[in-house]
Amino acid sequence: MAAPASQRRWRAGPLWLALQLVLSGSLLLLFLLPIYALFTYAPLSRFVADANNPQTYYALWLTFYASGIAVLAAVLFAVPLGYLLARRSFPGRSVVEAVVALPVVIPHLMVGLGLFLLVIPGTPLYRWTTSLGIPIYDTIWGVVLVMVFVSAPYTVLASTLSFRAVDSRVLEAARSLGAGPATVFVMVTMPLALRGIVAGLLLTWARAVSEIGGILILAYAVYPGGPYNGPVTSTISVYVYDLFQLGDLADAAAVSSIFLLIAFALFLLVRLGERSGWLPWRRGELGP
Repeated sequence: MAAPASQRRWRAGPLWLALQLVLSGSLLLLFLLPIYALFTYAPLSRFVADANNPQTYYALWLTFYASGIAVLAAVLFAVPLGYLLARRSFPGRSVVEAVVALPVVIPHLMVGLGLFLLVIPGTPLYRWTTSLGIPIYDTIWGVVLVMVFVSAPYTVLASTLSFRAVDSRVLEAARSLGAGPATVFVMVTMPLALRGIVAGLLLTWARAVSEIGGILILAYAVYPGGPYNGPVTSTISVYVYDLFQLGDLADAAAVSSIFLLIAFALFLLVRLGERSGWLPWRRGELGP
């Protein structure tokens, strides 16, 4: 039964468009107004001073360095797990899927506490990592461990959905032509699932660089060691938190603005890559 003409006019008319614009605009304002407050709170001179401050530089460097390692770990461990969950049936798969989703909802202070109790002196993991020369507490490895815990699930979930979306008939056709399992994965499955996997990795990176709760407990101050040989520092989120705790709101706003500019530039680069064809998918196909 066709809808009345008045309902059709409402759905296609200016009132329906106005409602969409008001609701969408309200959410965009919620996104933009706090960012506007950050950028306008500190004077330009403070912004320039913090941009040239070695403490800011090392906090940013540590954050991007550790998050890069976390993303590599997601490629190494999360993508295979996503493939396993998408393509294999095994007892307890639902339990594994629930475990993968759990870090997304656990308060991250609890994450830090759990990891702290796991690596304190006297525990088996502490003895093992110490024997390997990889201390966890207050090192870059502690930062990476927290980042992987809170962010890798996004790559697992995105990979699972992407691998499931690959048409099984295409895979069967490749096998019928004599391709082995590894060849099918590398030449067919992975290219078709790549877009979703990269989206998951972007979410993983974004979640990793924004982490603070677990890092406050496990790696509040990061001392030189392992792949990090700079001075004692912290991640950018902890650094801004310290400035806020000291009541230095202008510096906290300025440092936050610097980080936001870098993050915005990176996401803009991805969008420009879509537009110009640098990336292996069409514009608009990759989220976020």
